[in-house]
Amino acid sequence: MKVNIYYGGRGVLDDPTLYVIEKMQSVLQELNVKVTRYNLYEMKNEITSLPSTMKNADAIILATTIEWIGIGGYMQQFLDACWLYGDKEKISTLYMQPVVMSTTYGEKEGMLTLQNAWELLGGLPCDGVCGYVEEMLGFEMKNEYTKIIEKKAENLYRTISQKLLTLPSSNQAVKKSVLRTNRMQLTPQESEQLSQYVSNDDYVKKQKEDIEELKGLFSELLKEEKGSEDEYIPLFTRAYIPQKDFGAVYEFIIEGKEMPLVLEAGSDGLRCRYEKIDEPDVLAKIDRKTLKDITESRQTFQKAFMTGDMTAKGNFRTLQMLDKIFEF
Repeated sequence: MKVNIYYGGRGVLDDPTLYVIEKMQSVLQELNVKVTRYNLYEMKNEITSLPSTMKNADAIILATTIEWIGIGGYMQQFLDACWLYGDKEKISTLYMQPVVMSTTYGEKEGMLTLQNAWELLGGLPCDGVCGYVEEMLGFEMKNEYTKIIEKKAENLYRTISQKLLTLPSSNQAVKKSVLRTNRMQLTPQESEQLSQYVSNDDYVKKQKEDIEELKGLFSELLKEEKGSEDEYIPLFTRAYIPQKDFGAVYEFIIEGKEMPLVLEAGSDGLRCRYEKIDEPDVLAKIDRKTLKDITESRQTFQKAFMTGDMTAKGNFRTLQMLDKIFEF
């Protein structure tokens, strides 16, 4: 028979929870139970991999101290790890005895939190130990308290050896009908391996660096695919042929570009920029492939408009001038 103790306190000398679990450990060992204790505060970087330590256990004790409010961060992290990476089939056969001691207020609420969490995980909660300790020395010296603690340890041994059933709980029904989170379907072996990776700081750091590198690579590829922001400006500038007494403003909405390309054509030259303007003389919408065909002399603006590859609205005569003022 094997029992694991997971202690979620800070490990201070006057922690009453330490006194309780040491007494319980002593009783269980006298009953030939192999007891292994995991101090979560010493294993803060390995908490995500600790659910794998339950695979050979018959029962566990979750022990924590309430010093100001709640069960504390280390125990909450461990329960989160059980939810994310624990073997649910194994947990469903595991008895759990909560031990919650308080130096302030809230030991009953803390014990209820552990019991509810374990039931939602699918496990089997046992009658736990909880109490308020105002003065540590007086608590240790009172034999009646020691007997209660030892009796709780004996009850745990009896529960395990006789495989006692627990009454059904509404938490079990809630787990089956309501708590359907979108989670990856992993085998127990894959969950254990994933928890080990998550607890490895060097591995996590390397994964973050790889993700950033891939992000940069894809950003560059996307940038190349979309083209630079001024990629069309030199093409139109070189191809522009000023016309005497002619001026017009064209706005091209180009597929993949965040801002429209504005061409201000005049007898004194061409001004190009990416900007959204109000009431251009011609507003055209065109895809990148069609515009490439035009700038590489495989098609004209007029033909693209007639075939529907380019749509436009505005002054029709001004639209016709595109093939005259731009010679590709």
